[in-house]
Amino acid sequence: MWHALDEQRADLADLLEALIAAEWAQPSLCAGWTVRDVAAHLVLGPRMGVATVIVEMVRARGSFNQMIHETAIRHATRPVEDLVTELRAIVGARRLAPGQKLADALMDVLVHGQDIAIPLRRRRDMPAEAAQAAAQHLWRIGFPFHARKKLRGFRLRATDVNWTAGEGVEVRGPIAAIVALLAGRTATLPYLTGDGVPALATQLASPTAQHARTALERRNRAEE
Repeated sequence: MWHALDEQRADLADLLEALIAAEWAQPSLCAGWTVRDVAAHLVLGPRMGVATVIVEMVRARGSFNQMIHETAIRHATRPVEDLVTELRAIVGARRLAPGQKLADALMDVLVHGQDIAIPLRRRRDMPAEAAQAAAQHLWRIGFPFHARKKLRGFRLRATDVNWTAGEGVEVRGPIAAIVALLAGRTATLPYLTGDGVPALATQLASPTAQHARTALERRNRAEE
C-alpha cells in the first residue's frame, strides 16, 4: 500500500508539473475546489500535527469538511512550483495525517487524482490492486461518503478487475469509475453501463440530492 501511495504521489506530481496556469485554475470534480486547491490538500496531510488539526477544527467551528476546505484554500495560495515540490517531498514519507489510516491516504490520492485529471481531460489509470483496495475501503467505511447507504439497491461490478459489492440492479464499469462513484463523484457515470444506470443517474440527480448539495454550499459560504 505504501508503494502504491508513493507511485501515485510521484505520478501526480509529474502531471501537475506539466500544467499551465489556466489548468491550475480549472474547477475540479470537488464542488468549489480548483485543481490547485486539490493539489494543496494532498500535500497537507503528512505536514499537519495533532495540535494544528485541533486549532483548525476550532477555526472551522467543528466542521471537518470545512476545516479540510479552509486549510486547502489557504495553502493553495503558495506558488504552484512549491506545491509540486511539496508533493514530491512526501514520496517515501511514512507519516499520515492525524487519525488517518493508510487505506484512507491511498484512497484519497486515487480519488483526488481523478478529481484533477477528468476535468483536464487527462487519462489517469488506477493500478488494479490499489483500486480494488480503495473500492473495498470506500464500501466499508461510512463517513464521509456513506457509499453503502447512497448506493443501496445496486450491484456494482468492475469490468477490468475482480470486484463486486451490493445487491440489486447491476451497474458495471472500469474500477476507476466505480471508485469515483463510491466517493460521491457523478462525472464518471458516462463510463458505467448496466440496467441500473438510468435509475442511478436519476437518484443522484434527484431534487432531494440537489437540495442537499445546494444547502451545503450555502452553509459553507455562510461559514466563510
